Amino acid sequence: MSTRTGLPLAVLLSIPVVLPACGGAAPREPSRAPAHAAHADASQGVARIRADAPKLAPLVHSDLARRFLAAAPSLPAIAPRTLYRDAEKKRVVDAEGLSRVPDRDAFKPLPVDEEFYYNTRYGSPLAYTRALDILGEAGATLPPGSRFFDFGYGGAGHLRMLASLGVHAVGVDVDPLLPVLYGAPGDQGVIPGLSGAAGSLRLLSGSFPGDPEIRAAAAGPFDVIVSKNVLKKGYIHPDRPADESKLIRLGVDDAAFLGAVFERLRPGGFFLVYNICPAPTPPDKPFVPWSDGRSPFPREAFAAAGFEVREFDRDDTEAIRAIGRVLGWDQGEDAMDLQNDLSVLYTLVVRPPG
Repeated sequence: MSTRTGLPLAVLLSIPVVLPACGGAAPREPSRAPAHAAHADASQGVARIRADAPKLAPLVHSDLARRFLAAAPSLPAIAPRTLYRDAEKKRVVDAEGLSRVPDRDAFKPLPVDEEFYYNTRYGSPLAYTRALDILGEAGATLPPGSRFFDFGYGGAGHLRMLASLGVHAVGVDVDPLLPVLYGAPGDQGVIPGLSGAAGSLRLLSGSFPGDPEIRAAAAGPFDVIVSKNVLKKGYIHPDRPADESKLIRLGVDDAAFLGAVFERLRPGGFFLVYNICPAPTPPDKPFVPWSDGRSPFPREAFAAAGFEVREFDRDDTEAIRAIGRVLGWDQGEDAMDLQNDLSVLYTLVVRPPG
């Protein structure tokens, strides 16, 4: 059986998702937005993204989101490639890296096609459209030359689309797959601009803000910082007992984390925490950390860090339901129940101007 990624299901599920406590994006739920639903057509990869983008256009309200969708044709075709993963699911290398490891027999091939390159485990890069629309309606414009930072990026497709608009996009994550998946020539660096102004894409692997090298590499100032499906109360400060391996430890206290975000935003810059979740875990069931998408930081913590709070734990479920229907989340053998098994909350704060 195959998934929408084009990889056999057994291969996809064997890719490591849960990592030890860390300051990046993992561990996370198996899907940031369903990557498994299939549309009636058979298109995948870039063809699927290009076909879906105009279907989302009627749902957006901001120029930023419209420009993002218009960037879908900029995504290049990706030739199939083979990576290699060790038996403990902690190390991933490419063919050149495999030649340098002393225990190369411990690694097994991990085929990657264009679909998985852009969707990874978390679905279409177009799922970021709603977050960008919220930012656009709030006043973010991201003109050429602006800078965008994604905490826990999970996949590079949306960042490459932004880079094609002339944006300098930076992502950080701790998943060991990602630096190898996006390590071939042309995956990062200068990205040709649709309007003539080139952007850039830089992906960092490590813990932010705990790792000094990552802190320095993500120095800012940024116009926008986004964290999607990572900064959840259920991951960071769960109210109920939870498996420690499924939690995220930022490596610093809340004040230090928010302070690091604040100092990396330019005055007037936006910080958006956007969380798509399944329905909240019933009280009589084992707690699912990723089902609690409330902000892990109280409103007072944002204010203490210097932010102006525009929205706090605002429900956005209806908007995502509409996007999910277009992207086919409610179709296929693993269809998601968009009406009963979906909840979305977001928090939007601003570093005051001046």
